[in-house]
Amino acid sequence: MNWDWTQLLQWPTVETPSDIWLTQLFIIVLGTVSVNFIMMRVIDVLDRLINKTETLWDDALLEAARIPLRLIFWVVGLSIAAELLQSVSEEYNELFGMVPAVRRIAFILIIAMFLNRFISYTEKNLIDPARMRKPMDQSTAAAIAKLLRVSVIITAFLIILQTLGYSISGVLAFGGIGGMAVAFAAKDLLANFFGGMMIYLDKPFRVGDWVRSPDRSIEGTVEHIGWRLTRIRTFDQRPLYIPNAMFTSIVLENPSRMFNRRINEKIGIRYDDWQKMPGIVEAVRQMLIEHEDLETENRTLIVNFDSYGASHLEFFIYTFTKTTQWVHYHEIKQDVLMKIMNIVHEHGAEFAFPTRTLHLVNNNDDHPATGLEDDNAEEVQHVHR
Repeated sequence: MNWDWTQLLQWPTVETPSDIWLTQLFIIVLGTVSVNFIMMRVIDVLDRLINKTETLWDDALLEAARIPLRLIFWVVGLSIAAELLQSVSEEYNELFGMVPAVRRIAFILIIAMFLNRFISYTEKNLIDPARMRKPMDQSTAAAIAKLLRVSVIITAFLIILQTLGYSISGVLAFGGIGGMAVAFAAKDLLANFFGGMMIYLDKPFRVGDWVRSPDRSIEGTVEHIGWRLTRIRTFDQRPLYIPNAMFTSIVLENPSRMFNRRINEKIGIRYDDWQKMPGIVEAVRQMLIEHEDLETENRTLIVNFDSYGASHLEFFIYTFTKTTQWVHYHEIKQDVLMKIMNIVHEHGAEFAFPTRTLHLVNNNDDHPATGLEDDNAEEVQHVHR
């Protein structure tokens, strides 16, 4: 193989020997692979250095650039190789003539990919408690990230149209006219979209909250808040898909944001134990004040004789637990009720049970039909049930 090595430094033409331009093509591909390999190693080194910092933006920037950087070098290498093939061949000039446009479009898509990845990694870092002292609300972060990603995609699409020779002003004018028709036809979809926006802005609930509506048969845990639907998992583990527009017209309760849970119970003792009622009430009140799981300083505490029942004297307790957890709340409530039972027993009183007294009066005078007589003028029987 007798040729001058300086020919490798010259851009090939149709007259260039095939062994020279093939060698040049091999060098371009080898250089592209080598640069990508070196870039991967450099990114790994930077990653180890950046992990030692507390800033979250550099982490998101590096992770977002990891793949786009490699794609940029591949696009540059392959486009140079395509232009080299174009210069040594006259048969596919029309096909190779599309290389500059394809390269510009590829760069636009790579930049859009980088921005979308940067938005996604930033969103992930902002809601991570390990990285943020005060993590951003997950629903708010998701809403902002979705808006930014949509903006990037639309902008990239318009720039690609401009690159291909289409007039953006014409596209926008057509979009304005067509948008009115689309908006009228998709009014329900738009209502759900703006309903989702109101959820993100007003934040009546977020992912993980327990919500319920007295207006509709809605109760469960929020799993996902989308642009059109919100998914709620009911307590029997069924998914419930609700259009966002519905939340603008219904009353919604969010028990997850309660500060305490309430214990409101009525207890009845016998009428025979009426003299023991004041002592029982005072002992129960003191027990509630001293209970470590009850919030009695900043919340209402009531223990009072309340009413005369059909077969009992009734007093009630009204207090709040410190916990809002459903299972723990019932454990505390059980402990309180058991202690009330002990207090009633210690005071020598008893709980009342439903009682009915029947008075049976028998007047057995001369009966016109039987002629029976009885010396007992009246007999009263007491039957207790």
